[in-house]
Amino acid sequence: MSGLRNQLKRTALLLTLSLVAISSSGCKLLAYGVFGVSENLSKFWLTTPLIPVSPYWSQLIEDTYIEEERYGRAPILDPVEGENAPLFCMDSPYPAEVMRALPDDTGGGMPFVAETTRNNVRIVTENIVDKIEDCRFFPMVGPARVHKCHYKCTVYFDKVIRSDWPIPFSHADQTQEVVYIDHDHLIRCAGPGGTEGF
Repeated sequence: MSGLRNQLKRTALLLTLSLVAISSSGCKLLAYGVFGVSENLSKFWLTTPLIPVSPYWSQLIEDTYIEEERYGRAPILDPVEGENAPLFCMDSPYPAEVMRALPDDTGGGMPFVAETTRNNVRIVTENIVDKIEDCRFFPMVGPARVHKCHYKCTVYFDKVIRSDWPIPFSHADQTQEVVYIDHDHLIRCAGPGGTEGF
């Protein structure tokens, strides 16, 4: 019991000495100055005071919006008219989409200590599935067909691992990665009332 009492006395003494030292030094004025300037700027610009935010969170929000806008929505196309209308996959994956689908082995390194980069990137895209399924009913869409477009994307690049400290070295390796991307979409069924095939 006396050991706990002595530890509490030491902690209280340390806190008291810290408060006395901070109040008599310039740290208090510096902190008040920073808060005062940020408050004045927020009043002038009619906004909240400056809040430091890590770049990780803003990048996460941007990535979420890009994923939703470009790749998260499945389009529903109008029916293709005519008996011999061309129905084939025309929207091959964008290079940015292929690079986002790759495993992120370049992130997480420390600058100048352990960096991994991809140089001389070349992407080869080939269509492996292009077929239209029979007409069936989809909730919130109605009668439609699924047009399956599957792509095999082979990415060739030079993977460079570099470090400047504690032992400077650089290693380049020719690498290839394979990514499979689906661009499935719905096509409404044609015919009177959109019920062809039922």
